[in-house]
Amino acid sequence: MRLLLVEDDAMIGEAVQSLLRGEGYAVDWVRDGRQADTALHAHQYDLVLLDLGLPGLDGLQVLRQLRARKDATPVLVATARDAVRDRIAGLDAGADDYVVKPYDMDELLARLRALARRASGRAEVQYEHEGVRLNPATREASVNGSPVVLSGREWAVLQALLARPGSTLSRQQLEDKLYGWGDEVSSNAIEVYIHGLRKKLGQGAILNVRGVGYMLPRA
Repeated sequence: MRLLLVEDDAMIGEAVQSLLRGEGYAVDWVRDGRQADTALHAHQYDLVLLDLGLPGLDGLQVLRQLRARKDATPVLVATARDAVRDRIAGLDAGADDYVVKPYDMDELLARLRALARRASGRAEVQYEHEGVRLNPATREASVNGSPVVLSGREWAVLQALLARPGSTLSRQQLEDKLYGWGDEVSSNAIEVYIHGLRKKLGQGAILNVRGVGYMLPRA
């Protein structure tokens, strides 16, 4: 999933970015409201994590402008503004959820997962193909009923493939699921994650389509 992190506090931003990347999110981080508005015009995101007290353009204005464009991207407001009137203002402006700083990181992840499930239109999203199962709600993965432990980026690669079994995803498409702006991407990064997944799932679990990319074999 690609997520836009809008946070002007460098310490918080670095911590949250590191956490989310460890969970397999591709994270684009901007530090003021005008940059956020530009990014939301230029790119399609799966989720937005939005601070309100921003330089340049207040977070509420960013949110209102997003909704005025009929953009339904899920938005989790994360801010130090904890008064009831501030929460009401954020929700009325179009936020899907609201968390007050300082927040617990595990709760933040749970709220993001809940927003992703809600956006999909299903209470519980699960992916299953040829004995491989992912449950994003619990972060559990299994092969033929036996649990396997995946790194955040292995999870993201596998989820992208499981979402489109039988379809070939290019290296660039997979990198777009894993990396945000400015990330240094080694030439064999995707191959490393595919190799790790094959060791855990079985060598035939993911096929290499020569010169094109990777796919899960059709059932």
